[in-house]
Amino acid sequence: MLLDKVLAKIFGSANERYLKRIRPIVTAINEREAKLQALSDAELQAQTTRFKERLDLGASLDDLLPDAFATVREASRRVTGMRHFDVQLIGGTALHHGRIAEMRTGEGKTLVATLPVYLNALAGRGVHVVTVNDYLAKRDAEWMGKIYRFLGLSVGVIQNHLYDDERREAYACDITYGTNNEFGFDYLRDNMKYAVASCVQRGHYFAIVDEVDSILIDEARTPLIIAGPSDESSEKYYLANDVIPKLDRATDYLVDEKTHTAALTEVGIERVEKLLGIENLYDPANFELLHCVNQALKAHTLYHRDKEYMVRDGQVIIVDEHTGRPMDGRRWSDGLHQAVEAKEGVKIEAETQTLATITLQNYFRMYEKLAGMTGTAETEAPEFAKIYDLEVTVIPTHRPMIRQDYPDLIYRTAEEKWDAIVEEIKERHQTGQPILVGTASVANSELVSRKLEAIGIPHNVLNAKYHEREAEIVAQAGRKGAVTIATNMAGRGTDILLGGNPDFLTDAELRRQERNPAEVSPEERQAVFDQIKAQIDREHAEVVAIGGLHIIGSERHESRRIDNQLRGRAGRQGDPGSSRFYLSLEDDLMRIFGGDRLKKVMLTLGMEQGVAIESRMVSRRVEAAQKSVEAHNFSIRKHLLEYDDVMNLQRGTIYGLRQELMEGADGGREFIHLAEDLLGDVIRRYLHGRPEEWDVDGLRVALLDIYAFDCEAEQLDFDHLSRDEIRDKVWQTVLERHKAREAKVGAENLRQLERHVMLNVVDAHWKKHLATLDHLKEGVGLRGYGQKDPLIEYKKESSRLFEEMIDRMDEECVRILFNMRVEVAEASALEIEAEDVESGSFEVASEAIAPANLSRVAPQPRPAVPLPAPRPVTGQVYTAANASAARAGSGGQVVRRTPKVGRNEPCPCGSGKKYKNCHGAS
Repeated sequence: MLLDKVLAKIFGSANERYLKRIRPIVTAINEREAKLQALSDAELQAQTTRFKERLDLGASLDDLLPDAFATVREASRRVTGMRHFDVQLIGGTALHHGRIAEMRTGEGKTLVATLPVYLNALAGRGVHVVTVNDYLAKRDAEWMGKIYRFLGLSVGVIQNHLYDDERREAYACDITYGTNNEFGFDYLRDNMKYAVASCVQRGHYFAIVDEVDSILIDEARTPLIIAGPSDESSEKYYLANDVIPKLDRATDYLVDEKTHTAALTEVGIERVEKLLGIENLYDPANFELLHCVNQALKAHTLYHRDKEYMVRDGQVIIVDEHTGRPMDGRRWSDGLHQAVEAKEGVKIEAETQTLATITLQNYFRMYEKLAGMTGTAETEAPEFAKIYDLEVTVIPTHRPMIRQDYPDLIYRTAEEKWDAIVEEIKERHQTGQPILVGTASVANSELVSRKLEAIGIPHNVLNAKYHEREAEIVAQAGRKGAVTIATNMAGRGTDILLGGNPDFLTDAELRRQERNPAEVSPEERQAVFDQIKAQIDREHAEVVAIGGLHIIGSERHESRRIDNQLRGRAGRQGDPGSSRFYLSLEDDLMRIFGGDRLKKVMLTLGMEQGVAIESRMVSRRVEAAQKSVEAHNFSIRKHLLEYDDVMNLQRGTIYGLRQELMEGADGGREFIHLAEDLLGDVIRRYLHGRPEEWDVDGLRVALLDIYAFDCEAEQLDFDHLSRDEIRDKVWQTVLERHKAREAKVGAENLRQLERHVMLNVVDAHWKKHLATLDHLKEGVGLRGYGQKDPLIEYKKESSRLFEEMIDRMDEECVRILFNMRVEVAEASALEIEAEDVESGSFEVASEAIAPANLSRVAPQPRPAVPLPAPRPVTGQVYTAANASAARAGSGGQVVRRTPKVGRNEPCPCGSGKKYKNCHGAS
């Protein structure tokens, strides 16, 4: 550590050395500006074609960088009126080099991204720009898209409501904007499709992640999960919910807010058993009920309405702990959401089972090159380096930072703190200074709002209940006299401009005139804009004179970055500004990590009611608590990633196999080779050792079950044939039948059928394997008590389970395809049996195979139905970790596309006969 400091003094920090290294690149870009300004629009646009030709001739993107960046800057000046500053050129270069560019709020990160995006899009492999919400994705695609389209590149945007064909078109563009969830879920959904043509993504070449700390750090605790409904009953959640309020917190359960856990005591377990009328809550027969009780306990003790969630239209809506935004459609996993629904007395939605999952870490590590932008990344630099191999580069500001950050004020009680906050708002509001108040929960934002209403101060509230107006509210938060209350978001993605945002005010003025902003001509809009801009410039000067935007933090957040994000809203682009945080000994962070000891110390120091103190000791304690929480959260993310890394290898194998099957190139696992290899395994399983030790009866059953090979009917002689001769005779017969089927239905039809069956079997077994791994992850922790590393045990056990799954999967594919009756209908469409699986749940293409029924294929004749065309699988989409699950697409359980016809029901052909006497007679 000391040596690092000495070297930094001599040679400069690593950040300074990197900035020094790229200064010549900025100089080279500037040298090209005058020449490009002399070009006509057509000549400037032709640069794109020239760059692509240079790439084709062997030039690298680094060779093109100065010319390409200079071209983008000139194009931006012409179509948006914005010219990149030198510091923005530095930021763009860092992004191109696959780094994180830390740029303060208001330094123009959105514009910075256009430089590396354009340069890398020239390769024709698609560049993804990842944002935190749909609004920003759409806004940036339209706003920055003007530059790209002017230069001849195509721009697409992924939105939550898009259909597959629209998504495919967006991904085919040179540049694609979208949220991290949309990109991740599209990847998972693509790996549940049944044809290459139905997939939407085309690879993972280069991604730039906006608000990179929010997405790759905060949200990384939440894996992406696509889930479908399970058969679990909701009644037990209601039953468990009735029990919890009857327990005594002092004796029946323990709550640890630091680790966010709650557990029953021995006394509590006995009381629960008595209330439920059962003898042993931990009896295996009661495990499901025990799980519901534990989740109900968490719901009642750790999850609070209008903080972790809100209730709207009879639904429990999760509130994002980092941004304060409502996470519509997302659900906590593992029954927690159902427990909260029971607690709030709303309808409990069906529980789900995992169909596909991936962590954000492993999704984004698939990109060949990754970069990111944010205003607050340096505190997490070690994690970015360790997990993503990303270096953080701190970009200098365009103008000096002159914001004044006042010391924290600490009060005894929360009520005293709120009164002090309201008093400061009142004083500053009288001067006309704009104020932004940051709160940690919806409930607190509404508390401040009520207090301000009581004294007649007009204000805007920005929280999960009013998020639709987020950009509009934040854009005007810098106007004279504006008071804005924001929950953990502080307008991320939209600048707070002193005096107001001219674009938003122009639209507002047009609407006031009853004119649609989207329909007015550019000339008419410009006239209104100029009028509004003159007004804003006057107001800007007035706000600057009274100190700029003032930030009030109502408590310290668990993460220092969130506090810095709030502070960073003031003092943009050299504007004046100020900030102050208010704390009380009753705040969650102070209460949980400071405890009674800190409270006693403060009272000893003479803390009086209504009087604030500034204490370096308390400030150090708060910072220590924040570092402790950050370390704990990093541990959670690291733990999640270590376990997902194990699954990631298996996921790669399964998804690779699916891709080969969809492409029709089976890579050595073509069905007939699979069947032959499996036969060798089956023969060895039953015919090992000397002939008198062979399990002939077992082999007869296995051959009939898997290959529909009847040993007696085929007169297979076990007494006079060797093991190899038996295998050759069986295989010769099986192969002849397969060739006869191929001749009957056509080679391509049969290949298609084999691919569909194998894809269905792969999906069914993979889904079941995911559920098994979930249970394994829960139980493997107990092995730590036996002095065994749970992670190593998980790796060993999951590897064994995966190999066993592959074996079962191979056998299932062969069993189904050799036992299935395939016919050619009069219309020459390939048909298969609908009831080859006992429950009738087996359908080819996008329909599901029920895993429990896969071994019940019956070889006897069944009614036949047409083979449906390949269609994508859809499912309920959730995000989940210990605490999150999100719907990101439509759909539900994968179901039969046409109704199943009963044998005694009228035939669908309209003959009036029963199905069994008409088309079902065969």
